[in-house]
Amino acid sequence: MLSNTNEFKISQIVDNGQIIQLTLIENVSTEPISQKQMIIENVAKKLDSETKDQIMPLLEAILQAQPTIKMKSYQQTQISIAMPKNRYEHLGKPQVGEIIQINLKKI
Repeated sequence: MLSNTNEFKISQIVDNGQIIQLTLIENVSTEPISQKQMIIENVAKKLDSETKDQIMPLLEAILQAQPTIKMKSYQQTQISIAMPKNRYEHLGKPQVGEIIQINLKKI
């Protein structure tokens, strides 16, 4: 059976004295992409070359007047884990911003 180990960054720690809750977000680097670029690419995929030659200059001119909005092109997985405080201490007390590895495999 293949193992699927993923890295997660700790984004929040809640300590109620006995139980520690870690909120983790997938540690994936993403490049922001502009909304304009996404529109141009998606329209270009739908058109044949002749129509594309006619439409794309017009679309690019229209989009020049729009503000550039950068967006992430990948939605990251987020998980929360609650554990006894002694288990958390046994893990070395990882802090917010640190990376931990989690083995996600179906048993």
